[in-house]
Amino acid sequence: MSFRLRVLLMTMLIAVTATVATGWLTLRQASREFTATVTADQDELALITAGLTEYGGLGSWDGVATRVSELSAATGERIRVASDTGGVLADSDVLAGRPARPTAGPPTLVDPRPVIRLPADATTEGLAKTMTAVTVQYEKALRDLACLTAAGIAVTTGESSQGVPVPVATDPDHPAARNCQSTVRPPPDTTGAHMVTLVRPCVAMTADRRSECLQRVFVAQTAAFAPQPVQVYVGAQDEEPPTLPRGSVSLTAAVVAAAAVLSALLLSRRVLRPIAALTQAARHLGVGRLDERVPVRGNDELAELGRTFNHMAESLQRSEDRQRRMIADVAHELRTPLANLRGYLEAVKDGVLPASPELIASLHEEALLQQRIVDDLQDLAMAEAGAMALHLTQVDLAELAETCRVSQAAHTEAAGLTLRVDATGPVHVTGDPDRLRQVLGNLIRNAVAATQPGGSVTLTVRPEPDGGRVSVTDTGTGISPQDLPHIFDRFWRADHARGRASGGSGLGLAIARQIVTNHGGAITAASEPAVGTTVTLVLPAAAPVRR
Repeated sequence: MSFRLRVLLMTMLIAVTATVATGWLTLRQASREFTATVTADQDELALITAGLTEYGGLGSWDGVATRVSELSAATGERIRVASDTGGVLADSDVLAGRPARPTAGPPTLVDPRPVIRLPADATTEGLAKTMTAVTVQYEKALRDLACLTAAGIAVTTGESSQGVPVPVATDPDHPAARNCQSTVRPPPDTTGAHMVTLVRPCVAMTADRRSECLQRVFVAQTAAFAPQPVQVYVGAQDEEPPTLPRGSVSLTAAVVAAAAVLSALLLSRRVLRPIAALTQAARHLGVGRLDERVPVRGNDELAELGRTFNHMAESLQRSEDRQRRMIADVAHELRTPLANLRGYLEAVKDGVLPASPELIASLHEEALLQQRIVDDLQDLAMAEAGAMALHLTQVDLAELAETCRVSQAAHTEAAGLTLRVDATGPVHVTGDPDRLRQVLGNLIRNAVAATQPGGSVTLTVRPEPDGGRVSVTDTGTGISPQDLPHIFDRFWRADHARGRASGGSGLGLAIARQIVTNHGGAITAASEPAVGTTVTLVLPAAAPVRR
């Protein structure tokens, strides 16, 4: 089975399955939502219960029929209010002159009594005293509300810190308003012993259960004068929920399925085109055409695959170019000295030159130089391949700089230079001390070679937020701006007139950069001609992640 057919069948299967499942779920969910809408909308139910709670908070359910009619007109719902014994207080059907229909769904309890808030850390006697005061205040508030309402005075209701309603007349200067300000009646039990008995069991409970217990005590104490809870029914059984247009759902499902199949056809073509291009490019790459690239459009997964392929091809091409340049550089570096060795040896063999100790020593020194180039190339290859073994441990850069200063002191003194260390204190990083000494030693030797007698070389050690840095600064001839970007290249020398005998193999800085990179750090250089050069190593405090 071809890839195109597999993609097409899989897409069609997913599309058809998703369409059927979506249609069934939509039909089921829509029916449930329509049925729930018939019983009562949550917002409308909240409006109804809030309106009835506000009315009951005035102290009596008398005249609640007017409020029920208003709420029914505002929400369009059938509302029945019944007492806890089942007696009907008001029914919007009856108020509208229609026969009362059977209710639908369970009732909602509306309790107009306030939820009191008492101190959580009070003693039994303190709670009893506060409970008595709250009960008396609530009774007074109900009397004042009833008086003000009967007098036709508009009232706004506030709330005390214990949760008890506080009626406030909008016209406090009205004579009737002043007459309605009743006095607080003292409780019959002036000692509070009865209230102490009631609240004592609540004190030993947890905070949540204590609040519930105290609320029950408050309800029992105010039962004689407080308005009682009522049951509110919203909706009627004979209200038919809106029917779901099944034909429209079926038509929609058919359209979606057709669109899914068409999309599958387009998707298969869209998928195969870049895959075919990738296959062709991979074949060309396999036969050595490293400049092969694929066109990339968009930001989807296939575009990301194309970018990844192009990045891989570029990496291979760069690696091939580096390998060719390295082979050419090695051949160039070894050709002349090997030709010299061959010429001298042939001259000795033919008797043109005598095999004097001086000549043999010169030839031996030249062989050692070639051996050093080969060793440096091996170190560089191992470092670039990540095969160079690093024995990581905690290294104090200040101590490492001082060790390098001591080991290089004789060399710098012979050159007439001053080598010093500038460190403010210990700076710890994670690294291989031997390899880091190799890097610093190479940088110091380069600085000495570039500095005239009487100059100086300074090793500066400073901490970094996530590690530390070491800078090697000389007062030498400096490096020109056009040469500075190339100092870490293989076989590069600042003075092109210097040979291997005076200028080294040209691999030291390339090796140094790779060693620092393998440590997870960075090496940079800054220079000003006729002033000096500064090479800086930044190393991390934590060990690098080897990949």
